[in-house]
Amino acid sequence: MFRPITVQPEQIEQKSFQIIDEEIGDHAFTAEQYAVVQRVIHASADFELGKSLLFHPRAIEAGMAAIRAGKKIVADVQMVQVGINKARIEKYGGSIHVYISDEDVMKEAKRLNTTRAIVAMRKAVKEADGGIFAIGNAPTALLELIRLVKEGVARPGLIIGLPVGFVSAAESKEELAKLDVPFITNIGRKGGSTVTVAALNALSILAERESV
Repeated sequence: MFRPITVQPEQIEQKSFQIIDEEIGDHAFTAEQYAVVQRVIHASADFELGKSLLFHPRAIEAGMAAIRAGKKIVADVQMVQVGINKARIEKYGGSIHVYISDEDVMKEAKRLNTTRAIVAMRKAVKEADGGIFAIGNAPTALLELIRLVKEGVARPGLIIGLPVGFVSAAESKEELAKLDVPFITNIGRKGGSTVTVAALNALSILAERESV
């Protein structure tokens, strides 16, 4: 009969990271980037996804700075909001926001015959200047945010753009990688709320560790 190696949460996590370190093979990530990659692989058990991550040169620094400055974090869906470690964000005065189910967003989306994700981004950029935008579900949200950045309307501190899907997901991430703003994204269709949460939580751990 199979029995788990351990039932202690910390030991399970440590063993998981050990396995990841042993199996990932050669990579060109910096130590801080790898901390994010490691958490993404831990959340997804997907080495291909982890290795496909792309980092703007200032991504880690910008993300840690935004967290320490207490900037707002905008998630595209509630699944991302729920998974974020709130204690580490609130420690610096930050807060996590999702606008997609706001009444005014729903009404405006219906009026314009467009997605709530698009309207939510238009609202978010007015209220989260310099914040972190964590998008794991809706490619349309990411594409709208990119458009607003290009038009000078949005000034995010960091964009974590890891939406999953078959329609516009890979393309939206290709467009994000062309921007000269700090970003974390990946190549291809894979992604999702879970890995977006993992990336953000990794950044909050780094921010906390570096500030000690």
